[in-house]
Amino acid sequence: MANADPLQRVDALLDDVLPPPHVRQQLRLAAGLTQQEVAEAVGVKRLAVARWELGQTHPRRPHRKAYVHLLKRLAERFPEAADPDSGMPTPASESRGSG
Repeated sequence: MANADPLQRVDALLDDVLPPPHVRQQLRLAAGLTQQEVAEAVGVKRLAVARWELGQTHPRRPHRKAYVHLLKRLAERFPEAADPDSGMPTPASESRGSG
């Protein structure tokens, strides 16, 4: 990427930005997805997704790229969940203890 146009390099940086941990969880819950489903889609263990949502760790490449892509798509579908100040209710599927 060193040879890329400066604007492309800036865009690449901005495209790789993760929302705050609680927003990551809100987006997942808004879609009715479990942590296990996200983990399988991204290619990691469920514990990794749990830690990402708690802010304990951050995804690394190549998983980061897939996770960022997932979160962006979820934010497009559920813009209210992407709001850092919203208190999204937990769907019934999460109350079963899965995730």
